[in-house]
Amino acid sequence: MHVPDGFINAPTSAVTGVVAAGAIAVSLRGARRELDERTAPLAGLVAAFIFAVQMLNFPVAAGTSGHLLGGALAAILVGPYTGVLCVSVVLLMQGILFADGGLTALGVNITDMAIVTTVVAYALFRGLVKVLPRTRRSVTVASFVAALVSVPAAALAFTFLYWIGGTTDVAIGKVATAMIGVHVLIGIGEAAITALTVGAVIAVRPDLVYGARGLTRKLKLRVNGELVDVPDAEPAAAPTAARSHRKLWIAGLVTSLVLAGFVSFYASADPDGLEKVAADKGIDEKTEEHASAGSPLADYGVEDITDARVSGGLAGVIGVGVTVVAGSAVFWSVRRRRGDDTSPTSVPDRTDTSA
Repeated sequence: MHVPDGFINAPTSAVTGVVAAGAIAVSLRGARRELDERTAPLAGLVAAFIFAVQMLNFPVAAGTSGHLLGGALAAILVGPYTGVLCVSVVLLMQGILFADGGLTALGVNITDMAIVTTVVAYALFRGLVKVLPRTRRSVTVASFVAALVSVPAAALAFTFLYWIGGTTDVAIGKVATAMIGVHVLIGIGEAAITALTVGAVIAVRPDLVYGARGLTRKLKLRVNGELVDVPDAEPAAAPTAARSHRKLWIAGLVTSLVLAGFVSFYASADPDGLEKVAADKGIDEKTEEHASAGSPLADYGVEDITDARVSGGLAGVIGVGVTVVAGSAVFWSVRRRRGDDTSPTSVPDRTDTSA
C-alpha cells in the first residue's frame, strides 16, 4: 500500500505530513514509557523484520499480491507508540533508498501504514484481551483478529484521503469497493504472519511481548484455609538475561536476513493491492517519477549486478542492515532520554547557613 508521488495532491500530502510529524513527535514521547532494557533491543529488530517480510509478496487473487504492513505486529510486540516509530523507520528507508513509496507522499504513507494500522490494531487487540481468557493463546488469537482488521482499515483510510485529494477523477465508490475488497484478502495474510510471529516470541520469551504484559494471573496457595498470592520469583541475573536477549536478537536478525536475502526471490511478482486497483481504476494516470529513482538500490536491486537473484538478495540484506541500524539508533536514543528523565534530581542543600 505504498502510495507513490502523484496519487494525492500537494495540499492533502502536506496536511498528512503535518499529521505524521505530530504523531511521530507524540510517539517519541510515548515510546519512552514503553522502551526498557528488554524492548529497546527488540524494537530495532522488529523494524528490520517488518522490512524483510514486506519483500515477501504473497498471491491473494488472480493477478494481485499482498504483503505485510506491520503496524499490528509492531504494536503488539513493542507497544503502540514504538510500533508507529518502527513502521515509520521502515517507510523512510524504503522511500529514500529503494524508491518505494513517494517522498512527497511520505506523510500519506506514514499516516496510512504506520498510524492507522497501529492505532486500529492495538485498540482492538486491547479490547479483545480484556474479554478473552488470560492465556497466551488468547494473545495470539487477539493479534490475528487485530491484524486482520487493520489492513482494510488502512485501505479505507487511503480511500478517504483519495476522496479528499485524489489527482484523477474516479468514482470514490468504485475505489472504496476495490480497495477494501482486495485488502480484506491481504488482511488474512497479515493476520497469519502476525499471529505466527507473536506466538513464536511468546513461546520463547513471553516477557518480551508488550501486549502480553499483565495478563498472567498470580498463583494462589491455600494457607490456613485462606488463599494468598505466591511471591514473585527472583529476577534472573543480569548476565543470564543479557545472554537470553542476545540469542533472541541474533535469531531474529538471521531470520530477517534469510527472508530478505533468499526467500524474497520467490515472492509473487504480481502487483500489490494498491497497484492493481490503481491500474484498473485509472488512479495511476498522474503518477510522478520517484525522486530516488536513480538510487543504486531502486526497485530492490543493486545497480550494475545483472543476476536478478544476487541483485535482489543483496539489496534485501542491505535493507535489513540499514533498517536495524537506523531503528536501533532511534530506539536507544529514546531509551536514553527515558533514563535522563527518570534520573534522580539534585537534592537541594538544606544546610543551615544562618548565623
